[in-house]
Amino acid sequence: MSVIPASVFSAFAGGVEHLAGLLEPVFHASAAAAAIVLVTALVRLLVHPLSRAAARGQKARTALQPRLAELREKHRGDPERLQKAVLALHAEEKVSPLSGCLPGLLQMPAFFLLYHLFSSTTIGGDANGLLSHRLLGAPLGGRWSDALAGDGLFGAAGLVYAGLFAVVAVVATFSFLRARRASAGLGDGAGLTGGTGGAGGQERVPGLAAVGRVMPFMSFATLVTVAVVPLAAALYVVTSTTWSAVERAVLHR
Repeated sequence: MSVIPASVFSAFAGGVEHLAGLLEPVFHASAAAAAIVLVTALVRLLVHPLSRAAARGQKARTALQPRLAELREKHRGDPERLQKAVLALHAEEKVSPLSGCLPGLLQMPAFFLLYHLFSSTTIGGDANGLLSHRLLGAPLGGRWSDALAGDGLFGAAGLVYAGLFAVVAVVATFSFLRARRASAGLGDGAGLTGGTGGAGGQERVPGLAAVGRVMPFMSFATLVTVAVVPLAAALYVVTSTTWSAVERAVLHR
């Protein structure tokens, strides 16, 4: 928590407490959990313009495929010149293979604030009252290991985590299938994913080959995150991941 200014941390905690108070008449004991979901939605709304820009960038990269195919043919026997030509084309068209990373990076501060907020026993020298809040019997400051050590897999807290895991599994499978279809349709990144050569002599951007192969599986890593972070942070991750899946489906339709 030392990396977060105390004033920022206290203000964020106060904001979550105030929002939970406003939602309490509707959500009762789960008001703080509802506040976290709402905070997540607000964060995603703020970065949505960047997500739209990233989607336009993806479409622009797809539109470059005919010109990339010409470069592959022109520099078939010279991987180094092919690589330089591909990078030059991207620069000329103002297309970056990494343009989709910015929305995710900008969401990280909110995640870390929630993680520290529900991992800290005190806030500004006072007891952290948010730790007493629950979601259907599961404490927001607890972890899956706490649920297993308490009432077990099928206790109140265990069932809350089972529900979160189910949501993550569905969203991850949906995202995985979409990523695989997109990869197949673009020829494993259509020359945008790293290295040189490869099947069909596709041109590649250095260092992104491994990323292109691993990315379809990254959605399933959320299962691990949900299992090890405080429930409050897990709610943020699940809400944000679900939002991302729906947002990508809409923007890339």
